[in-house]
Order: sequence, then C-alpha cells, then structure tokens
Amino acid sequence: MILKLAIRNILRQKRRSFYTILSIAVGFSFASIMIGWRMGTFNLVIDKFTRAYLGHIQIHATDYLDRPSLYKNIDDYETVGERIMSVDGVESWSPRLYAAGLGTAGDKSTAVQIIGIDPTLENDVTAFDNKVEAGKTFSQKPSHEVILGKGLMKTIGARIGQEFVIVSQGADGSIANDMYEITGIIESGNEYSDRIAVYMHLADAQELMVLENRVHELVIITEDVRKVDEFASLITAELNEPELETLSWKKVNVSFYNLIVAKEEAQNVMHLVIMLIIAIGVLNTVLMSVLERIREFGVLKAVGTRASQIFKLILTETFMMCIIGIVIGIVIGTGVNYGMSIHGIKLPEGYDLSGVVMDTMKSEVNAQSIYEPAILVLLTSLIVSIYPALKASRTKPAKTMRFH
Repeated sequence: MILKLAIRNILRQKRRSFYTILSIAVGFSFASIMIGWRMGTFNLVIDKFTRAYLGHIQIHATDYLDRPSLYKNIDDYETVGERIMSVDGVESWSPRLYAAGLGTAGDKSTAVQIIGIDPTLENDVTAFDNKVEAGKTFSQKPSHEVILGKGLMKTIGARIGQEFVIVSQGADGSIANDMYEITGIIESGNEYSDRIAVYMHLADAQELMVLENRVHELVIITEDVRKVDEFASLITAELNEPELETLSWKKVNVSFYNLIVAKEEAQNVMHLVIMLIIAIGVLNTVLMSVLERIREFGVLKAVGTRASQIFKLILTETFMMCIIGIVIGIVIGTGVNYGMSIHGIKLPEGYDLSGVVMDTMKSEVNAQSIYEPAILVLLTSLIVSIYPALKASRTKPAKTMRFH
C-alpha cells in the first residue's frame, strides 16, 4: 500500500517531483564530474611526473635513498631486470648510475651530477629521446658522448660538438677523468636537475666510475600507476633479496605525494559543499510537499493510518525520487566524464606542479565516480527527509481538517 501511494503521489504532483528529481540528478552529476575530473587530473599528473623522472617503482640498495653513496650499488643488475620483467603488470625497466664530479667546457667549470643510462631501456621508461631539445640522442653503442641539461649548458657557456671534461673519483679510489663530446641538450622539465645533469651512456659511466656491471637504481614502469603498492609487493616477493629495497613513487618522493594528498583533501571540501547544496534543495522540496499535503495526511490519520506508515510513505517517496535522480545523474555524469577523458580541457596557460608542466585537464570514468556520489546523495536525501516525515506523521486530524 505504501509503495502504491508513493508512486501515486509522485505522479500526481509531476512538477514538484520533476524539480526534486532534477535537483538530485544535477547534484549527482556535478559530484560525479568533480570526482572523475579530480581523479583523472591527479592520475594524469602522477603518471606524467613518474614517467618523466621517478618511474612508478624504484629499486636501490638498502638505505641508498637516505644516504646515497657511490658504493651502495646493485650487482648483476641485468639478471635482476629479467626477474622484474617476469612479474605480471610490469611494462618496462631501466638501470641508472649516479655520481658527482666536476665538469669543464672551455675555460668554465662547475659541479655536475653524472647520470649513466641505457639509451634503449631509458627511452622505454621515460621517453628520454623526446626530452632532447637540440642536437641528437645517444648512439646505441657507447661512444664517449654526453648530453647536458639546458641550464648547465647556459651556466658554462657550452655548445654542441664541444669537448667536455669530467673529473671525479672512481669506486676503486682512483681519479676518474675523461673527455667526452657534447652531442645534445636536454630539457627534462625539472629546472634544478637541468642545471647540473650530465647524461652519458651507461657503459661509459661504468667505465669512468669503475663500476662494471653495477648500477645504483632500477626504475620500473607498471601498467597501472594506481596499483604501484601492489606491484611493489609482487616485485619484492619475486626478488627476495634483503639487500635490495623496492619502493613506490610515494616513498621515493614523499613531498610530491604529500602535495597530491593535500590537493585531494581540498577537493573533498568542495564535495561536502555540493552535498550540502543537494541536501538543502531536497529538504526544501520535500518540506513544501509535506506542507501542501497536511490536509491529506490529516484524512489518512482520521481513517486509521498509523503515524509510522505516514513516516515510511514520505521516506519511500524520497527514496524513489532519489533512485530516479541517481540513474539520470549516472547517465549525465558518465557521459561528461567520458568525453573529458578523451578530449580534456586545454588550459590557456600551463602550470608547474613539482617540475611537471600541466596544460591539459582530463577526467576519468571509474567506479568511484558513480558509487561515491550515489551513496552520498542517497544518504543525504533520506536524512534531510526525516524532519518533513516526522512533521507529517505527527499531524493531528481534527486540527488539520478544520484549518486546511
């Protein structure tokens, strides 16, 4: 009986029901789009940042990140890399060697960071070739070539084709020095790194630093940046090497992770505001509906309808309109999120986020953008309907029928 009455009341007051459903659908759509946009944009930023610099996961000798040292390295790294690639979900990996030294071009010298990379593997991980702004990338075989960061080129006034001398200390205690040809300029997007970075072929770097078959870092890209913790656990189990430490990007760059978390929390405040707007709209509509039908409720009480039944009737009507509004909202929200996930929104000017320049905002279609606003809208609507339902259930038949 309650269900039939609820359906009748919704259909009888079509205009009022329409506005109630519309407010719920618009609120749901807005919340869904906000969630999809937030997650899509943040995941795009994370993926772009990690693919440009960190990778999704990194492997080092234990305690290397806290206290980097030339001597804390990974032996037989190629075998380790093969075992990493055997883990389902791993797309690519790349070894890196790091060292500090003094770089000289012409009559100018400055402190530099030496980064040894495997050109082929590094290109698979971070699209290294796309960052070479001028000149050419590395030859496949070690050829005593270096590529300098854009800022470093300006600092020492170097030019492509010029000789570049590096002086450092090898792992065996000897003086490491050699001469290389500058073949390119790289602009990674990280201004600080570009002021000190000197990239060279991994084999050349290993020869210079006397670190044959040893590296300091293995960078890994997975199929889904959102599941990095799961993949990190799988890789740790596969390697089973206590002297090696497997860390996701969240632990490698804690400051960037905290920045993302802070921005997500700020977005959550916006979601609460949206829910408050929806709640006020539903409360206003349902309350007006109750006030307009006070005489009707008085008649129902007079013929023996219990207060609990009237209370359930109001909540049932709200619940049914919520479901209809949510279904409409899912269609609208998912449609908008899908369109924005493909085309995105081009920003007039890009902005820098921890060295990553963002010029496009994209959305994402996912389960969270559906179930989270659905739960929030449903709970909010039912909670704010309690007061009108109580008011209707407490109607006094004699007084109501006399004055209404």
